[in-house]
Amino acid sequence: MKAIFHTDREWGIGKKNDLMFSLPADMKFFRETTKEKTVVMGLNTLRSFPNGKPLKNRVNIVLSPEDVEEDVITVHNLNELFEAVKAYPEDDVFVIGGASVYKTLIPYCTEVLVTKVDAVGGAEVFVPNLDEDGDFELAYESAPQEDNGYTITFCTYRNKNVKEFIG
Repeated sequence: MKAIFHTDREWGIGKKNDLMFSLPADMKFFRETTKEKTVVMGLNTLRSFPNGKPLKNRVNIVLSPEDVEEDVITVHNLNELFEAVKAYPEDDVFVIGGASVYKTLIPYCTEVLVTKVDAVGGAEVFVPNLDEDGDFELAYESAPQEDNGYTITFCTYRNKNVKEFIG
């Protein structure tokens, strides 16, 4: 399992249940990376999508205490989630938000794909700072590039101590 998100300088990922920045290159990277894959999210992330609909061309798994009607697989706890993701190749499962889902699942991820935005976005929700987490190492960092007026860098963090799920 992997995680994917963009973050500002303060490891903020969103405000008002939305992204802080409009980044076409980052959105293209997200689409290309997760297309035909499995995405895991919380209910608020699902609701943040246009019309609250699941992402097309992906298996959508929603971790939620309540059942979700749409074309998604609803799981109610970590036991159900880890059982559900066993049906898919481990490297094809991506955690896509929100903040509480990231905080819970990042320790179980082998890699975290982070698009760093060289700006402060006024975030209301944050993820752990992987630069300060001894379990993670920066395995790849792209050259900085401009994206809709912002400087972004694509980074891959490798988890040196992947937590195993014991259910």
